[in-house]
Amino acid sequence: MPIPSLTWNVEDLMPPTERLIFNFNSREELKKWHLYSDSEYGGSSSASLEIMDEGNGLKGVFSGNLSLDVAEGSKWNISRSGFCGMRSKKFDGFIDLDAYDTIALKLKGDGRSYISTIYTENWVNSPGQMEDNSWQAFVFVPKDNWYIARIPLARYLPTWRGNVIDASMEMNQSRILGMSLSVNEGGGIPGARSGPGDFKVELDWIKAFRTQ
Repeated sequence: MPIPSLTWNVEDLMPPTERLIFNFNSREELKKWHLYSDSEYGGSSSASLEIMDEGNGLKGVFSGNLSLDVAEGSKWNISRSGFCGMRSKKFDGFIDLDAYDTIALKLKGDGRSYISTIYTENWVNSPGQMEDNSWQAFVFVPKDNWYIARIPLARYLPTWRGNVIDASMEMNQSRILGMSLSVNEGGGIPGARSGPGDFKVELDWIKAFRTQ
């Protein structure tokens, strides 16, 4: 009786070229996120995250108002105001993006510059502490048109409380704990809309891609 041969190729062992991380086509998605703003520290900015159908199916809508006002008598002495963000709740464990080199977001915005943040296990800032490491990159969102922003993971810079860490570090892509998208009144990319006032960005999905 002949022995069946086993055939395989290297492509069978490779992960897919893309991985869906978040998909904003269901109201269940709201359970995965929480909002934050300077209002937690005496500021007056506000934000909301909704799943809405604005004519092209259900999409996430992150919107609000950036304010430079600070409440009188606040116990917090904040050095800056005018910021809001949406942060994912921690994954059940972590996700491994070691096989990918690019984060992509499909969004439609208002001409502002947003900040994409990736959170990894803490080994840079304060080992043994609960605060996660954060890696950030700017995302310019053109006004009124759907756009896929592709950010190489190598472009994400290590940060500590919003400030870039001036050191040579490499993200541990195999231990991703969560992500966030935020906006502040200062802009960030030349030519982007800046200053206090309303903001709005629609979100379709966030994916990881392997381009090489």
